[in-house]
Amino acid sequence: MPPDKGDDGLEPGEIPGVPRPRERQDLLGQEAAERAFREAIGAGRLHHAWLLGGPKGIGKATLAFRVARHLLAHGDRAGLPDSLDLPPGHPVARQVAGLSHPNLVLLRRQKAPGAKTVPTQIGVDAARRALHLFAETSADAGYRICIVDCADELNLASANALLKVIEEPPPRSLFLIVSHAPGRLLPTIRSRCRRLALKPLPAAEVARVLRGLGPAQAGAPPELIERAAALSEGSVARGLELLDPDAIGVVDEVEALLDQGDRPDWRRALRLAERLAGREADALYATALDTVQRRLAAEIERRQGEPPSRLAALADAAERAAKAAREAQVYNLDRRPVVLSLFGA
Repeated sequence: MPPDKGDDGLEPGEIPGVPRPRERQDLLGQEAAERAFREAIGAGRLHHAWLLGGPKGIGKATLAFRVARHLLAHGDRAGLPDSLDLPPGHPVARQVAGLSHPNLVLLRRQKAPGAKTVPTQIGVDAARRALHLFAETSADAGYRICIVDCADELNLASANALLKVIEEPPPRSLFLIVSHAPGRLLPTIRSRCRRLALKPLPAAEVARVLRGLGPAQAGAPPELIERAAALSEGSVARGLELLDPDAIGVVDEVEALLDQGDRPDWRRALRLAERLAGREADALYATALDTVQRRLAAEIERRQGEPPSRLAALADAAERAAKAAREAQVYNLDRRPVVLSLFGA
């Protein structure tokens, strides 16, 4: 399946200058998750469908491609593998990086023929094209592998198309299903998968990854890398978003206003709202919204021992903030009231 690119030349989810998961050879901080695959391969009990869950940017897709490379190169007949490493010069590694291996398919958002933009969901036509691999004979009697990245973007029709295949999979089929929120997937999909939860990375590992991703990231000031890693909550993707002094500044400003409780400095809040109102501030606006949602989620977690009514109020505030943001995006509304409402709540 050739890569589909948007108008800016980037694939869905791609970050300029950062290797794609299918191109990365290393996987940091997820030794336990990789060991689960190695042991299943070594014991000859590799389940046909795995649900890889956890926050965005912690290595789920990278792990999926490591598993795929190993099985496409070696199969499962070599006993317990010491590692899933495959040299980047290996023919299978090159084929996987180019999505040109005949026994591998990547199910993701794709532009329809003649369309100008990449859709926000994985459509049923894309799912059927990808899953056609399992209606054919394997090119070499080896594994046929589908990586879904990510399943959260499946709509109901495409999710049902995937479900139909994993309910009755052909022999030597493997589905590696990436999800940032597994609990939101169809229960029937979850029930047919072996679930594997990947953990957020330690801040030191995030910093190490950020330093090694590419020239733009490696050239960032050390103090900025360390701060971005500390705020990343174990996600390399979030760390990359914060590898920008302006983004860090927005996080600090939002946190400071939230710390003021129900009496925020409204002049300061208005200055922030003005800064985030323009379309050129899309990324910073998203960072502000994300910071509020993460703060509310952390507060709910911290207050688990409090009465349900108190927790319900926090959950309601999070939902109202998310709803206001969605409506502003859908109807192209002024962002300033949305930003101010975050602190009014």
